[in-house]
Amino acid sequence: MSEHYGKVALIGLGLIASSMAWAMKRAGMATEIRGYARSAETRETARRLGFCDVICDSAEDAVADADLVVLATPVGVMGRVAETIAPHLKPGATVTDVGSVKRTVIEEVSPYLPETVHFVPAHPMAGTEHSGPDAGFASLFDNRWCLIVPVENAPEDAVARLERYWQALGANTERMDPEHHDLVCAVVSHIPHLIAYTMVGVADDLSRVSDQEVIKFSAAGFRDFTRIAASDPTMWRDVFLTNKGATLEILGRFTEELFALQRAIRTGDGEQLHAYFTRTRAIRRGILQAGQDTDKPDFGRIEVKR
Repeated sequence: MSEHYGKVALIGLGLIASSMAWAMKRAGMATEIRGYARSAETRETARRLGFCDVICDSAEDAVADADLVVLATPVGVMGRVAETIAPHLKPGATVTDVGSVKRTVIEEVSPYLPETVHFVPAHPMAGTEHSGPDAGFASLFDNRWCLIVPVENAPEDAVARLERYWQALGANTERMDPEHHDLVCAVVSHIPHLIAYTMVGVADDLSRVSDQEVIKFSAAGFRDFTRIAASDPTMWRDVFLTNKGATLEILGRFTEELFALQRAIRTGDGEQLHAYFTRTRAIRRGILQAGQDTDKPDFGRIEVKR
């Protein structure tokens, strides 16, 4: 079976959906791309950019006769979107999503989907601090991982077809169960974002009493915190509220580590600090060796051409 779907409906037209559309076009897929976004302004921007063949004024129209439906909205509204589109889904269609939380999405979306469609959740581990339809580019998923999180009893051919589709967009794929997915993402994405938001908030409070010196003299580490903290606030609010269990578990472990480092600093235990920093430094080397980043200092993130 081909990895190409005849018609793809993108519900939500932000960074991920627009990048998917550009990547589909780059791959030469003979696919009709239909798109819908709640905001009329977003729909108009998408029309102007031209990454969809058809921009619809309702989610119902977008999914009609679609072979693949992609939920690319904030995770907090995916259940409501599923309820809206469910009666209009074509039998045999695959419904997927691109949210960074899986257990809650599965629990909120699955009850609305008819038995005649296949639900195969997914999560492309790629993104930038930018959002909106004009933020997307075709190479966003190149050599990044898309985690495929099939629901129980999902047909193997539907899961494998979605894997081939994501591979055609440039991504590597790996299957994962929902609970493990949510825990892994809490470690590699959710908590780092929370820490970045917190550190930038602390710096903002400090800068108000230090004549903006935090902003004027920010070094590379703080600049990268601000880049991460510039991410879409609606998306991240929903992520933390829907992945509460895993987030709190990893946040607790982080707090314990932080207390240990505080104690080492207070007691002057340089040996412990050096050993800790040496161990954590190896993680960066592993990321570089896996081809998931380069060692170039690009804290401003060089703009990528579509």
